[in-house]
Amino acid sequence: MSTWILALGRADERLLHALVGRRRKPLDYLMLGLTRLGDAPSAVLIAAVLLLLSQIGYAVPGREVVLSLALSFLLSQIAKRTIHRPRPQLPPGFNFLEDPPDRFSFPSGHATCALAIALPLALSMSLIPGTLVLALGLAVGVSRCYLGVHYPLDVAAGAVLGSAIGILYALLATWILQRIQSRWAGSASA
Repeated sequence: MSTWILALGRADERLLHALVGRRRKPLDYLMLGLTRLGDAPSAVLIAAVLLLLSQIGYAVPGREVVLSLALSFLLSQIAKRTIHRPRPQLPPGFNFLEDPPDRFSFPSGHATCALAIALPLALSMSLIPGTLVLALGLAVGVSRCYLGVHYPLDVAAGAVLGSAIGILYALLATWILQRIQSRWAGSASA
C-alpha cells in the first residue's frame, strides 16, 4: 500500500481519537439527537413531509429531495459494500455511543443522506435559513465521528457524495421529471 495512503489513514485515526477523547455528557445527547436526523426512517420522514408540502403548494423542493435521498442512499450503500472499510477501532476505554447500522464505514451514509437533503433545501431558501439547514446537515456528519462510528474521511466522502447528488438534483430534477411526465402523458393518450 502506498505510504501516503497509510499516512492518511493514521491521520484520520488520530483525528477521530482526538474528537472521541473530548466527549462530554451534554454533548453526547446532542450528538445522538443530531445523528437521528440522518437515520433512514428520519430521513425518509423528512423527505415525505417535504414531498407532501410541495404537492399542496408550498415552495419546497420535495421531489428533488426525495430523488436525491433515494439516490444518495443507494450509492452510499453500494460504495460501502464495494470498499469494505471496517468501522473505527476506538482507543481503550471508549465505545461507540451508538450501535453502527452495519460493519462498513466508508462513506458515511448518514452524512451522504443528510447533505443530499440539506443542499437542495438550502439552495431553495434565503441565505440565513439556507445556511442553518446546511449547517444542520453538516452537523449530522460530525455527530457520526463524535459517536465513534465513522472516521472523519468517511464523513467527508459522504458529504461530498451527498452534496454532488444534491446539486445534481437541484439542477436537473425538473428536467428529468418533465421528461418522465411527458412520456407518461404520451403513453396515456395512446
